[in-house]
Amino acid sequence: MIDPIILFFLLGATAGLLRSELRLPAAIYEFVSIVLLLAIGLKGGIELARQPFGSLLPQMLAVVALGFFLSLAAFPVLRYLGRFKRADAASIAAHYGSVSVGTYAVVVAYLGSRQIAFEEHMPLLLVLLEVPAIIVGIVLARGLSRETRWRSVAHEVFLGKSIVLLLGGLLIGWAAGPDGLSSIEPLFFDLFKGILALFLLEMGLITATQVGSLRRYGPFLMAFGIGMPLFSALVGTGLGWVLGLSIGGTAVLATLAASASYIAVPAAMRISVPEANPTLSLAAALGVTFPFNVLFGIPIYHALAVWAHTFAKG
Repeated sequence: MIDPIILFFLLGATAGLLRSELRLPAAIYEFVSIVLLLAIGLKGGIELARQPFGSLLPQMLAVVALGFFLSLAAFPVLRYLGRFKRADAASIAAHYGSVSVGTYAVVVAYLGSRQIAFEEHMPLLLVLLEVPAIIVGIVLARGLSRETRWRSVAHEVFLGKSIVLLLGGLLIGWAAGPDGLSSIEPLFFDLFKGILALFLLEMGLITATQVGSLRRYGPFLMAFGIGMPLFSALVGTGLGWVLGLSIGGTAVLATLAASASYIAVPAAMRISVPEANPTLSLAAALGVTFPFNVLFGIPIYHALAVWAHTFAKG
């Protein structure tokens, strides 16, 4: 049985491909995005309050290293096999070394509907994965240059909407605790899947707009947009097992590794690598990888996590 939230994504994609007039008003989409980001942060903050910071430090450092590694692994494939210009290869690599909040929300809903527990501090790791890939992308495109506007990049990255809301939610959840958040629980927790359904409806519509770009730029982006997430998920699964995460936690980390950014990284690349073609990055991330992960990838990554833990025990 298909999860209803996936059907909302398919509805949006189908409507977009058929050139329907269906659109989510900009203000509604903004509201939905804000609620989704805050809800993810609040849930992580509650769990963060229950754990000593020292116990999370190894996982935090490992996830930062993961972001660097995935970006560096993607770049030569794009540059030499895909024959992209240096700036475009660096930009796309940064998108795939970073993370998709929307994909994270879907894997949380997927595991929740199957009563599969996972470590609740995952939103903290989600935030940490946003940053390393952006740094790598800029350095790969430009080198270490005085001309790089690091101040503007830092402002865009650390004060961008997604990071502020996720970190803000983490801090509020950490400070208030579960009892303090009980009064706002109906909006941020009880309605989470409904809010996610509206978000995926809009993402389906946006995905449909990228199909034309995929036709123009050939099959390579389609192959990369599926192959890279599968490779990244294998790396994320291995790292989750090494870090001692549960099956659910390993599946979430694999999904984070397999996802591609379409919010923070495009904004940062626009400032620091303006010569890169954003259509290429978004066509791959939104036109291929996001729908692949939502429709097929997440069950695969969960199966990988189960296999890794079963293999380790055997």
